[in-house]
Amino acid sequence: MAKKQEIDARHYDVILAPHITEKATLLSEHNAVVFKVANTATKPQIKEAVEALFDVKVTGVNTIVQKGKSKRWRGLPYKRTDVKKAVVTLAEGQSIDITSGI
Repeated sequence: MAKKQEIDARHYDVILAPHITEKATLLSEHNAVVFKVANTATKPQIKEAVEALFDVKVTGVNTIVQKGKSKRWRGLPYKRTDVKKAVVTLAEGQSIDITSGI
């Protein structure tokens, strides 16, 4: 196990929610978990937050910014908000059960 880090309130501001899709489920077979994260979060912050909250060793973090779509509602255009996702790769033998709460 990774050394236990102290859980700080800012870790909960970085990791917003797990992102559960078919593609994310396929990635879990390769020791990777996908999270929705804050738009301002950096890779070191994401790594630190995942290690502190889930007590695992993170080997890599890749981030993706999904741009919000332009939509129309009652004839008026609007734009959905951008979403930042992080694909977190865990060390061999490590796992995160995202179905259980923190």
